[in-house]
Order: sequence, then C-alpha cells, then structure tokens
Amino acid sequence: MGEQDYYELLGVQRGADDAAIKAAYRKLAKEHHPDRKNGCKESEARFKAINEAYDILKDPQKRAAYDRFGKAAFQNGGGHDPFAEAGFNGFSDIFSTIFGEFMDPRAQQNAARGADLRYDLELMLEEAFSGVEKTITVQAMARCESCHGRGCVRADHCSSTCQTCGGMGKVRAQQGFFVVERGCPTCRGSGEVITDPCRNCHGEGRALTERKLLVKIPAGVDEGTRIRVAGEGEAGVRGAASGDLYLFVHMKRHAIYAREGTTLVAECPVSFTTAALGGAISLPGIDGNAVELKIPAGLQSGEQLRHRGAGMTVLNGRGRGDLVARILVETPTRMSKEQKKLLEQFRSTETGDECPAAKSFFARARNYFA
Repeated sequence: MGEQDYYELLGVQRGADDAAIKAAYRKLAKEHHPDRKNGCKESEARFKAINEAYDILKDPQKRAAYDRFGKAAFQNGGGHDPFAEAGFNGFSDIFSTIFGEFMDPRAQQNAARGADLRYDLELMLEEAFSGVEKTITVQAMARCESCHGRGCVRADHCSSTCQTCGGMGKVRAQQGFFVVERGCPTCRGSGEVITDPCRNCHGEGRALTERKLLVKIPAGVDEGTRIRVAGEGEAGVRGAASGDLYLFVHMKRHAIYAREGTTLVAECPVSFTTAALGGAISLPGIDGNAVELKIPAGLQSGEQLRHRGAGMTVLNGRGRGDLVARILVETPTRMSKEQKKLLEQFRSTETGDECPAAKSFFARARNYFA
C-alpha cells in the first residue's frame, strides 16, 4: 500500500483541483478512521497512507515535486517526513480538517456569553414611514442586582480555582488518536468556581428579569427588516459579555395602501362616467398631505396613475418612492329611472367606435366561427 500512487489512494484524477482533493480526503479519512474500525490494523495503515497522500497533494510545491519525481522527491534527503511538522502524532491536520469546530477558539471565548434574543415588533405604515421610538418589554436573564453580577455574596471572598480544569477554563479528552479540547463544564470556561454563591442568582451573576427598553426604529423599515441592538440580549454568566437583541419588523395592514418596496399602491374605484369624461381624485398621503391625481378621459379599468415621490421613505437612503393609484372602473348598480333613461339614449347613439377594444375582440370572435 505504501507504494500506491497518491492520486489513486484518494481516488482522484491527476488534474483534480484542491476542492476535489480535500473532499475525497475527508470522505476517506472518516471512512477508515481506526476508531470506527475497532482498532483494525489494516484500517490504521490505510488511514496513515491517506493522510500522507493528502499532506503531499494539498501543498502546491510538494504536489508539483511529486508529479515530476514521484515519491523519490521525498526520499534520500529529497524531502522530509510528511508527519514531522504535523504534531499530535501526525494527525493534527485530520483533526483540524474534520473536527475543526472543536478547536475553534471563539467557541471557548464565548462559552459564557449571553444568548441573543429575538423580539417581534409590529408597526403601522405611518410609523415605518417616519421612523419611531418604541418602548418594549423584554423578559430575559439580566445582571443580578443583589450581587452586581459577581455571582457571590462577598466581593473579597468570591471564588476559588476550579479543581476540574485547574484554572485553565478548558479540559481535554483522549478520543483514539485525537485529543479533544472543550470548555470546562464545571466553571463554564472561567477557570473559577463560586465559593459563596448569591442566593438570588445561585452563582450565575444573572437572574430572570423583566425590563423595558426604548428602541429607535429608522424610517423606511419594511416587513422582515431585522434591527440589531448590541448588548441588549441576555446577560453573560458572572459578568461575561451580553448577547444582542434582534428586532424583527412586522407591518400592520393599512386601510388604504398596500406596500411594494418603497411604492404605495391604492386600489381606487371610480365611476364609469368619471373614467369616460375625466376628472380628479384626492388621496390622503402617508405624510399627512393630500395627493391630487388627475384622471384623463377614457381611462380604462386596471390602468395606473403614478405620483412621483409620494411613497415610502427609502431605508438608509434619501428620497421617497412613488404613490400609485390603480383605477377600478365601477359599474353603477343603483340608478334612478332618469339615469336609466339617459343611458338608454346614449346606447341608442352608439356606433361601436366608442369602445375599440370591445369592437376588435368581437370581430375576432365572429371570424373564429366563420
């Protein structure tokens, strides 16, 4: 097996890119790990060979030397032991590649950090247009007022070194070839344990509290907008950093307008006489000012009238969107005898040219059956 071609070992072509080599290596390393084979010597030997092949092929310089000279490039002084720099008995690369999440230092540093919180905030369209300050109530873990977040009663005799981790804040566990390092479960990564815990928070330095926050909502927010309020999440354990609060915006339904981004759309019914002869309509603007729209004669149902700059505020930008009136021509259902008489007179004078779309459609319909 030791003489097997490195590319064949990993099951890739010689021209394979780095991503393909890494993917093949990860798959084979997991498949042949000795811990999964109950200490099988053959699997252990193949596991080492796979690691050796990957160590060469992942490095552009080593790979180029191997492609040109084969394994001879790393023998008789031509190279060095591929495991010499690896550490952890030659398996640190596997450890970081397959199980890198266990070694993430950020996970250890943030072990006692407070959790992030979510708050769903409902707004009216007018509030989203102008921006608003809202007072919200949040129930979450906050700094304990009894011990000022220390977790102990007496400030001069608060904690002692954790016996589990020896004050390191992390512990190690042997798993086959690997040494896994995690945050200490006893002290939660702080390296110390409380000797005289506070009765209110039981040594955590935080307690469940209901508090009110004044949050500022910028103009132009929309459904689903997420606003981060730094440091207003749950308090961390014994003075550790607090999490963040995330506000998720939800919009109440408006009586007149539907919102499409920064555009406000109103469905506007108008009489058929107004649509035929022309006229004007007035809409209440979102900023409190009336918006006047002129209806041209002959306007059809479904057509839109646009008023520039009368829509929603642009979030984190300048200007405003547009206001759109979508015209719906309403056919009268309640008419007096006089009105019906007038309409009958109008119908008697129709030639068909008054409604060209209808005339064209029915002409096509007649030709279809001809």
